[in-house]
This record gives sequence, C-alpha cells and structure tokens, in this order.
Amino acid sequence: MTREKVPAAIETGAPDRIPTEFRYWERRDDPRVQRLRRIWRGVFGFDPQPDDDLVRRFAAAYYEADPVAEAFVDEVYLGALGPKAGRAMLDRALAHGIDSVPEAPPTLIRLFQEFETPPPWLDPELVTTGARVFRRWGTSVFSFATTSTLEMYSESSIAKPLSYAGGYAGDKAHKRQLETVRFWIDVSDPGGLEPGARGRQTAMRVRIMHVFIRRKLMRRPEWDTAAWGVPISVGDATLTLMGGSVVPGLALWSVGHQTTIREIEATLHFWRYVGHLLGVQPPWYPRDFRESVRLMFAAFVKRAHTAGADGEELVESYLPAFAPKPNTPWPKRVRDEFNYRIQIGYTGFWLPPATYARHRMPRRFPWVLHPIAQAPLVFGAETLRRTVPGLDTVADRVQRHRRERWYRNEVGDRDAEFEPVQEFRR
Repeated sequence: MTREKVPAAIETGAPDRIPTEFRYWERRDDPRVQRLRRIWRGVFGFDPQPDDDLVRRFAAAYYEADPVAEAFVDEVYLGALGPKAGRAMLDRALAHGIDSVPEAPPTLIRLFQEFETPPPWLDPELVTTGARVFRRWGTSVFSFATTSTLEMYSESSIAKPLSYAGGYAGDKAHKRQLETVRFWIDVSDPGGLEPGARGRQTAMRVRIMHVFIRRKLMRRPEWDTAAWGVPISVGDATLTLMGGSVVPGLALWSVGHQTTIREIEATLHFWRYVGHLLGVQPPWYPRDFRESVRLMFAAFVKRAHTAGADGEELVESYLPAFAPKPNTPWPKRVRDEFNYRIQIGYTGFWLPPATYARHRMPRRFPWVLHPIAQAPLVFGAETLRRTVPGLDTVADRVQRHRRERWYRNEVGDRDAEFEPVQEFRR
C-alpha cells in the first residue's frame, strides 16, 4: 500500500475524500449485516441503515481535525513563546477569562471566542440533564466505555496513535486510563462545564494535548493518511462521544439501569457540547436516538480490522493495568483485588466472546457472573429511584461519591496532568 507524504499542517475541506480502510460500502450488503438490520428493524421499528449522504460525510470527517486550536499551538507553543509560557498563558485564560491575558495573540483570542460562545443549537437544560444521567450510571459506565473501546482497537486509525504514543499500552496504561476517567468525572460533575469550572478547563487541555499528538504523528513516515485519515480525526472523535451516550444508554440495561430514550438523547446532547469544547464539531452530529443508531451502524460496518499487533497490545494491556501492585498495604490491596476482578467481570460480560477469546486475557469465570448477579439489585434500586420522590437526588449524590472514591483508590492524591507525550516510544 502506498503512503502519502503529509505536511505538518493538516489540510481539510475535501468532502469526497474517503480513507481506503473505510470499508462501509463493500461490507454493507453482507448477508450477516443485512440480517442484523432486519432484526433491529423488527424489534425497534426503524431502519438502522443510514443514507449514503451521512456515511459520506462521516467518511470525509477522517480528514478533518481542529484548525482553530492548531493555529494557536503553531503560533504560541511552537512559536516564540514556547510550551511552558504557552501553557501558562492558556491556564490564565481558562481560570480568569481571555481578558486577563492582555498580551493574548490573535490565535488565542479566536480560540477563546469559539470556546466561550455557545453554539446556536445548545440547550443548557438538556446538557444538565445529560450530565446527570451520565453520573447516574456511576462507575459502571467507566468499565463499559473502556470495554467498548477495546472492540474498536481493531481499527488502525484508533489503535495506531495510542500504540505509537504508548500511553494506553504496557505499564503506562493505568495512568492514561485514569486520566480519561478524570476527564469523564470533571465534565459531568454539576456545573462542570460552566466558565472557569474544572471540567471546562480539562476539555481545553485535552484539546491542546490532541493537537500535539496529531502534529507528531503526521510527521511520522509510517502514518498512512490515505488509509486512516488524520490522527485523532473528527470521525473517530465523534465515535468516542457516542461511547459516552447512546451506546452505554442501551448496553447498561443489561446490568439493571433503566435509561429512557429521552434520557439517552439528553446524554447525546451533553456529549455533543463536550465535543464542541474539544473542537469536535461536525454539523452532521446525531440529533436524536435514531440518527445516533444509524451512525453507529455505519461505524461498525465500515471496520477494516487491520490494527494487528498494535491493537492486540492495547486490548491485552487494559485488565493487567488494574491488577494489584506489589508491596501495597493490605487494606488497599483488598480493594484493588476486588476491583480488578470486577473489571474482569465487566470486560468478560460486555466484550464479544470471540474478541475476548482471541486475546491473552485473564480467565473470565467466575467474575463474569458479577454483572449478572448485580442486575436485579440495580434494577430494583432504579425502580425505587424512578418512583419515590427525592430518591433521584439521593442517587445522584451517592453515585458522585462512589465514582470519586473509586478514582482516588486507583490514583491516590495524584492529579491528572493531561500532558502530551514528549517522545513516542517507537
């Protein structure tokens, strides 16, 4: 396969350009795909297969990135000021507003004009509701969201950036995974996306981190732009947002959560706004449940399964990252042992059996029975929450406490850094 030589700057605006590993049209008419399509249509009453216009725009988004943030990084971080001064300028603007930076260059002003201007489609009440639903899923959504990502590590456009950087592989996997959890907690906490709030600041830092990783990868000769698009593209980033909304909204019913279609659509809107702050702003982002299902249909049908050993390493690094560390004090070791086996159970329960068997993974049994055993308890608690006045507020408070405690058990007092890797491991 030939590889394009790609400049450091990312060119966008090629609506007809499609990565060669975007295999949707050659796989769409597979009898197994069409059989699943008919089953879905029979159960849910609508066709999950999207029209070709949506699929073409989705495919073209693999060549779209974040030109506004990239211009700021080029002028400030990679220009005269340098990374340290650039980070200090960004931190000041995040904490106190752009007006607190009198020497702000035009690219920073433009970045914050976009960042601080609500998009015309924004419904703040729906964002608040979506964040609350996401919090209600507690720590279960952390396990599910990561497990659903494991299935997508078969795709080179997702696996290669993570593998080259090394953040989600080997010994570093735990640190990066917990940074992702911190991001989820920060943006979904009450008021987390308000100006100056921690979640909003985290979103911008992650956005800038993505620019640096994208820049480094674009300069690597092995990055195959013709096959994969640009690194951390709008296409793949949109699927990540789906992984926090419609996908867990459906899947967590399997362990007792009772999320309605209206609530799923609220999480969809919440994550769309988070994506806007992250620089992921496709005009075709799904507006409702049906549109989101059709996008996910396209995402699963188009897969090429070419990540090979890089994807396998990422999958196989996930569970060992939660294994108890040597010389851990016994109270924490007990908690770590318990949590490790819960992660095995969730992963074994949600990851397709063929995928689990294809990789070197811990033995699933008996831990895979844990999600099944807890389902009646969760379903009962959810029923009470929905029917007894005041319990929804109590449940929200309990889940916020549980997920923060879970996070602190894993990382202690260490704060997430959201710093881009300085050197790739290979």
